[in-house]
Amino acid sequence: MKKEKVLVIDFGGQYNQLVARRVRECNVYCEIYSYKTPLEKIKEMEPKGIILTGGPASCYEEGAATCSPELFELGVPVLGLCYGAQLMSHVLGGKVERAANREYGKTEIEVDTSSALFGGGGLKEVPAHTTCWMSHFDYISKLAPGFRSVAHTGSTPVAAMENKEKNLYGIQFHPEVLHTPEGSKMLYNFVRGVCGCGGDWKMDTFVEDSVKAIREKVGDGKVLLALSGGVDSSVAAGLLSRAIGKQLTCVFVDHGLLRKDEGDEVEAVFGEKGRFDLNFIRVNARDRYYVKLAGVDEPERKRKIIGEEFIRVFEEEAKKIGTVDFLAQGTIYPDVVESGLGGESAVIKSHHNVGGLPDFVDFKEIIEPLRSLFKDEVRKVGLQLGIPEKLVFRQPFPGPGLGIRIIGDVTAEKVKIVQEADAIYREEIAKAAEEWKKENLPESFGESREGLSVDQIFAREREFNPPWMPDQYFAALTNMRSVGVMGDERTYDYAVVLRAVKTIDFMTAEAANIPFDVLQTVMNRIINEVRGVNRVLFDLSSKPASTIELE
Repeated sequence: MKKEKVLVIDFGGQYNQLVARRVRECNVYCEIYSYKTPLEKIKEMEPKGIILTGGPASCYEEGAATCSPELFELGVPVLGLCYGAQLMSHVLGGKVERAANREYGKTEIEVDTSSALFGGGGLKEVPAHTTCWMSHFDYISKLAPGFRSVAHTGSTPVAAMENKEKNLYGIQFHPEVLHTPEGSKMLYNFVRGVCGCGGDWKMDTFVEDSVKAIREKVGDGKVLLALSGGVDSSVAAGLLSRAIGKQLTCVFVDHGLLRKDEGDEVEAVFGEKGRFDLNFIRVNARDRYYVKLAGVDEPERKRKIIGEEFIRVFEEEAKKIGTVDFLAQGTIYPDVVESGLGGESAVIKSHHNVGGLPDFVDFKEIIEPLRSLFKDEVRKVGLQLGIPEKLVFRQPFPGPGLGIRIIGDVTAEKVKIVQEADAIYREEIAKAAEEWKKENLPESFGESREGLSVDQIFAREREFNPPWMPDQYFAALTNMRSVGVMGDERTYDYAVVLRAVKTIDFMTAEAANIPFDVLQTVMNRIINEVRGVNRVLFDLSSKPASTIELE
């Protein structure tokens, strides 16, 4: 059966991969292509629908990213988002102008509930009055022929528009971000209602297809996997192990930048006594990394150094074990988009397994079986593979490790400080979460999950946690030293910063509202137990404008 597909046409906006993620939440497969993709290629793919993303330009300026009017004559439903909506209007005979004032942030909006976008098609109903996330300088001042406005704000007369006859829709705001609470419903109504997609994109199908594709690609070759022990590389190991078994060798590079005791924990899961059918090698490279990173304080340089050394270690291990045909990595979609490789998007930061790779890699080819997935999809694949839930739901840890959780240069002393502070933070969060569960969950909590579907297990994991429980949290070390007083003596020590965020997709996030008494306990323990720290800060920043990691 041919897989139904929606195309996301990328015009260079910051949320473009997130649009794709939201579509997949509707169990609809989608792919992202640059706006420069020829119209003939788009026709050949026979999409069920097309979504035009946001972008940083003004569509009426010379040289701005654009598309052919023929795109809207294919008989395929099209939805324009922000820049995409303006471009649709501009190309089809409407008018887009500079607004007197920029509209940015959460905005009250009134929608026409008779429109298919807002539930008029009999799908998910959107309240007539809701909140949306605006981010635009330009606005649609005149609708193109055949269109009508189906939403407005106090300053934007066309916050959404439709040409029902031709199945063309535009939304001036960003339904894909969490700051638009009803946005997922709007995208669902478009892809499942207007486009008529049945929702056949499921993780069990992904596993079956991936195993088959890996076996065909690898044949009788050998694969070397960069295993960090995090969620992404662990799921990649499970997927590859199912496909090729002992043809897979996992090399775990302990670069001395891991969380406290993490190296030993990784070896316990994947080593000889573990549950995976694979070959496991641990390389202790701590001193090698510390020498390379000595005196380096610029974040991108640190990432590049860690990435290059990472590959050099793998090349050396490959030579020791004989011929290795493929290098496998746990690269996922957010890695790609933030490294500037996701269509037209700008570079945010390099990732050690994407933008941080050196130009020369001594392997035939790189295999990235999870490259098309977002974090929650990766977790679902892990459950589908039978990987223990404790590992599947582990919070993410960056490939460069504590190298990017230490502001400034990296030293053994700083690594120890942040390891100890982070261990205390994680211990107290876990303790507080368990206490909340005992007080608030029914006695049935903790019963066997046998017989539950992957989606049910995934939902329960989020449901059976305190509402404040962060999706990612860690301690980092600032490069700031300040005066303090301990034991009636003056100190001049470092400040540790605590980070905790709530997120679904790791593309947008907000600070988690951790109870103040928990934070106080963490602060007291860190200052009393971690030598070299006299101040503890809490990071309230959201993403955007910040990133989840500190560097």
